[in-house]
Amino acid sequence: MEVVPAALARLIHDFERLPGIGKKTATRLALHILRRPEAEAQGMASDLAELHAAIRLCDTCFAFSESNPCLICSDSGRDGQVICVVEGPGDLMAIEKTGVFRGVYHILHGVLSPMDGIGPAEIKVDALLARVKKGGVREVLLATSSTVPGEATAAYLVECLKTLVTVSRLACGIPLGMDIKYADEHTLARSIEARMIRK
Repeated sequence: MEVVPAALARLIHDFERLPGIGKKTATRLALHILRRPEAEAQGMASDLAELHAAIRLCDTCFAFSESNPCLICSDSGRDGQVICVVEGPGDLMAIEKTGVFRGVYHILHGVLSPMDGIGPAEIKVDALLARVKKGGVREVLLATSSTVPGEATAAYLVECLKTLVTVSRLACGIPLGMDIKYADEHTLARSIEARMIRK
């Protein structure tokens, strides 16, 4: 005998298809929505239905946006001479939360991964190079992750950009509050390589 109603089972299945959501979490989310007022669920369904129609990629930086250019690219208070290159929109959001970076962005929408058939043509490398060659850029900050594909992508971009513009790399190392003796060799080595001179 089927205990879960079909409509609820379909919603659980939909949630399970999201990254990082297992059966238990999907069930908990679906039950939570079911217990909320119908108007709230209808509002959520409406937001999901409108998402693809409302959001597009910015022609300049390839961020998700409702306007073109996006709010960051069109902000005259930002330093358009410094471009921070990130793997995806989530990385842009994380950097923006710090409130420290005041330049603009370029989103690759992926990293180089030859084993998966992802080369420079599959991510937004050509658009970055065209943007830099157009002029007006003094620095490109590479903020790809310190994973193997992220490092490979950064190394490739350094080779492409080093004769055109100053290239910097997001520093990697020991997190705040971590005891050095617990750091792995790779993290500690990167911390030493990325050390800063204090005056």
